[in-house]
Amino acid sequence: MNPPSGPLQPVRTVFLSDIHLGTRECQAERLLDFLDSVQADCIYLVGDIIDLWAFKGGFYWPPTHAAVLRAILAKARTGTRIVYVPGNHDESCRDFCSQMLAGIEVRRECVHELRDGRRLLVAHGDEFDGAVKCGRVMALLGTQLYDLFLRWGYRLNRIRRVFGLGHWSLVTWLKSRVGNVRRHVERFERAAASEAARRGLDGIVCGHIHRPAMTVYDGVLYCNDGDWVEHATTLVEDMHGELRLWMWPEPAIRSQPVVSTWRQAA
Repeated sequence: MNPPSGPLQPVRTVFLSDIHLGTRECQAERLLDFLDSVQADCIYLVGDIIDLWAFKGGFYWPPTHAAVLRAILAKARTGTRIVYVPGNHDESCRDFCSQMLAGIEVRRECVHELRDGRRLLVAHGDEFDGAVKCGRVMALLGTQLYDLFLRWGYRLNRIRRVFGLGHWSLVTWLKSRVGNVRRHVERFERAAASEAARRGLDGIVCGHIHRPAMTVYDGVLYCNDGDWVEHATTLVEDMHGELRLWMWPEPAIRSQPVVSTWRQAA
């Protein structure tokens, strides 16, 4: 299925995470196009919205990043419920959990009920890092080497735009060629699904690892809404209660397919 195009699209719920405002790699223009194109009853901001870690290396805040925050606040003012679950890159915002900030609910975690009654834990996902043992290559990809590849990818995409080419993720390409990355991701996914099962919930929605996915582990639904650095993805519950994982196209392109689709069982 393609992401909807044309008039404003009404949906029940949107899950966004790992936007990383304040970094050059953030695809803010693409996110603004999404926010302008979709009207949701509720938007969950599932962590790493503003990358406060990045500010340690220098302040970067272009107008498009400020525009993303204004767009979110505007939706809160016009009746959209906004729930913010801070992540590890914006963890200082966890000090405001259980408070309302400019019409936005700040929560350490929460439970979302789908239209069919199933309940999903909503958490950023960094809390599952301790359950995953990383190999040497994965540890490097998760820190300095990962950041370096992101910077190279950003520069490469600037060149691609000159030639009219779309966004391409160097990090995603490299991840697909490292054998133990898939094993690391599966361990993370199983740890997240196990926590939802332990609490008697039907599934979980998280972010953190920049790996959009929808799958089932031992009857528990695992959803990762991806990111707006490498993939530009969001998890959406439509008005019929169907969950879909969209990869949002660049504003000039309206025909790219979504990553996957999940239809709620009857």
